[in-house]
Amino acid sequence: MSWLNRVRNSLPFLPKRETPDNLWVKCPGCQEMLFVKEYEDNLDVCPRCGFHGRIGADKRLSQLLDVGFELLPQPSVKEDPLKFRDTKKYTDRIKQARAKNPHSDAFSVGSGAIDGRPAVVGVQDFGFMGGSMGMAVGAAFVAGAQKAIERHCPYIVVTAAGGARMQEGILSLMQMPKATVMTRRLKEAGLPYIVVLTDPTTGGVTASYAMLGDVHIAEPGALIGFAGQRVIQDTIREQLPEGFQRAEYLLKHGMVDMVVPRGELKARLATLIDYLAPRKAA
Repeated sequence: MSWLNRVRNSLPFLPKRETPDNLWVKCPGCQEMLFVKEYEDNLDVCPRCGFHGRIGADKRLSQLLDVGFELLPQPSVKEDPLKFRDTKKYTDRIKQARAKNPHSDAFSVGSGAIDGRPAVVGVQDFGFMGGSMGMAVGAAFVAGAQKAIERHCPYIVVTAAGGARMQEGILSLMQMPKATVMTRRLKEAGLPYIVVLTDPTTGGVTASYAMLGDVHIAEPGALIGFAGQRVIQDTIREQLPEGFQRAEYLLKHGMVDMVVPRGELKARLATLIDYLAPRKAA
């Protein structure tokens, strides 16, 4: 035995400290390592570069709605209507998504108030199969709009999606006109329909209810578009400008009305509700 091993074995070394794996998170924007608590306290926005991280439906609803809001039940729809299968059965993909998510599909609706102003808020969760729009998402969107009409209050929808859900084929595309009809009914009822576009909002969602709002708000840096940038470049055979399809580019070109940081979003929505749906004096 070498002298180094004898000394090491005789000394009372303390056991190695265990460090939890979830103390730090890497910012996708600036690549800096951030303390998780600091990141979450800042609403999942990087305090260094301002990158807005993707968040789930529950976080979003709790950030926008006052305490005590009601979560609407998820509408019941026929699952796997086309008996679809690629490398996996569609039913197995749904089960996997539900095992990782607290909700049964990608669209959740909360009914409550925003700084004391009555409102219904629908949130699309990119964490559930890429926030894809299928029959369940369409039914939940309609249920949220109907709730807003019943309460006679604004309907606010936070979008985040990769587009229509391919496993439901034409049935997923049918959700586009269905949602469009409900936005028309909100207009006929004189109720504001406000859309908050978050990263990413693409495909059939952008082609329907995401771009039919009375006011369109985008989070900083959000990717918003229909087809992907590479598809567009290959089609028109031209180099696209810097920042194409990002929130700031769309604001400059009149596609969205404002870009609002997450920390200011609730207050901005309350102000918009005061303008668009002022409360009657008692």
